[in-house]
Amino acid sequence: MKEITKRARRLRNNSTPAEKDLWQELRKQQLGRVFRRQYPIRFYFNNRKHYFIADFFCKKTSLVIELDGKIHENQKEYDQARDYIIKKLGYKIIRFSNEDIFVHPEYVLKNIKNNLK
Repeated sequence: MKEITKRARRLRNNSTPAEKDLWQELRKQQLGRVFRRQYPIRFYFNNRKHYFIADFFCKKTSLVIELDGKIHENQKEYDQARDYIIKKLGYKIIRFSNEDIFVHPEYVLKNIKNNLK
């Protein structure tokens, strides 16, 4: 099994509470679209294969959803570069804080629905 697949599986098996909560809303096409969680996005740079693992991904609409916990407070530049590359690959990306998931779930779901159009 490829390392990327193993890593994605480990992340799925060790979801954060915010990821678990959002997954309950996205799974089984509850928003009318199929979502994958911890989905590898592969790309080439300098003739080498690289990848990011998206928290959630809807292939039909090319939508990437990222949840930002505490670790993201210390990696803002990395996240900005990552978002730039993901957008250049033709995907839409939206980010929510873990707090948004717990405190404002209606806002999160409305924003996701709007981005599925």
